[in-house]
Amino acid sequence: MNDTVTVPFHVGLTPDRVVDAAEELTRESHLMSWSIRDLAGRLGVAPSVIYHHVGGKDLLCRRVVERVLVRIELPDAELSWQAWFRTLLHSVQPLAGEYPGVAKWMLMHGPTIPAVLPVLEAGMAILRRAGFGDRTELAYAVLLNSAMLTISMSDDRLQHEGDGPRDHATMMTEFRQLPTASDDVRAMGRDFLRPFAEGGETAARMRIAYYHFTVDTTIAGLASTLTGGTAQ
Repeated sequence: MNDTVTVPFHVGLTPDRVVDAAEELTRESHLMSWSIRDLAGRLGVAPSVIYHHVGGKDLLCRRVVERVLVRIELPDAELSWQAWFRTLLHSVQPLAGEYPGVAKWMLMHGPTIPAVLPVLEAGMAILRRAGFGDRTELAYAVLLNSAMLTISMSDDRLQHEGDGPRDHATMMTEFRQLPTASDDVRAMGRDFLRPFAEGGETAARMRIAYYHFTVDTTIAGLASTLTGGTAQ
């Protein structure tokens, strides 16, 4: 008789360890691009073990997003609404950018998890205090959605950054084939689109500059809807 006890191959695996691995895969690729099979391979277990410990891809995505959101630090409540949102959104960009796909998840699902409530409640209070009144919800949505959409576009572009040199060459060729293009259009291709197509640090700097411009312009636009555009 064999008294040897067979030890399950997934002993020691916990839900937190599964989410840790999902977080790592997201940082390395994109929240939407890895599969349960990829995650199981990372942990050295069968896919059924992942479902047993945490659940399917939807639940895992939610857990990864929660981990990112709890790292957000709220700005000083005494700041003007413009400064408050500028501080918040400028700090969110590098955090969300570290985990590609999180911004897209937020766009798709909105404030549906407890981890986002502190930011939502604080932001709404700041905007209401500023005088947005019954447009508070719209103002908040415009601010957050514009920021998340810009980050999401950058995330998606990163997935294809290897095509940069080809994209760059194609773009330059197409511009040269537009004999009626103005100098301004050609300058846009040279000075704005080219850095994105090049990839690497050049594209990273342009993404940050474009994001900050989007945030600042959105804030300025909302300010103009208030009396005199100067409400604090």
